[in-house]
Amino acid sequence: MSDKKAEGGKPEGEAKPAGKEEAAPRASGGFKAWLPLLVTIVLMPALAFTTTKFLVLPMVVQARVGPGETAGHPASGGGESGHDAIKEPGDHSKPKEGKDSKGPVKKKQTFPITKVIVNVAGTMGARYLMVSFTLVGTSNEFKTVVEENKDQLLDLANTAMASKTITDLEKPGARNQLRAELMSIFNNALGGGIIQEIYFTEFAVQ
Repeated sequence: MSDKKAEGGKPEGEAKPAGKEEAAPRASGGFKAWLPLLVTIVLMPALAFTTTKFLVLPMVVQARVGPGETAGHPASGGGESGHDAIKEPGDHSKPKEGKDSKGPVKKKQTFPITKVIVNVAGTMGARYLMVSFTLVGTSNEFKTVVEENKDQLLDLANTAMASKTITDLEKPGARNQLRAELMSIFNNALGGGIIQEIYFTEFAVQ
């Protein structure tokens, strides 16, 4: 009996608790396994920001500005400043006043002629045609030329309109046909294509 007690103060088979000692290495090992991932997650935004700011953006700015230039400071040679740089031939950054790329814009001018009345042909004076129209052109001398030749234009319009019969006036497209006829007669009398359009404002057969 005394020998068995002397060999150990604790009964045989009783072992030290190993749960805590095993748990500590496992917990430590699990944290170490996740550590690289956590570091990557934290550092990735900072790395992306640094790369964009100091590498990507300078390359984009340099590509836009062009070689030998910096943003806001165009390159210039021979000691000249950016403001004194000579423009290349054909530089049209500032359009000329009063003109666009297609040349000067001409404003339309109008001249009204009202109530031209004629007897309709073949009606023995029982029917008449009454027309008012506006002449349109873009020449600088348009109004002056038309005013000086107004009587001649009225005579030509009366002659052309008086030749129309009721059948002519009732045909589809009769107005367009008379419009084209008057424009041709007027331009032949005035010379050139000074009259570009004719608008009927009144057109009545009674």
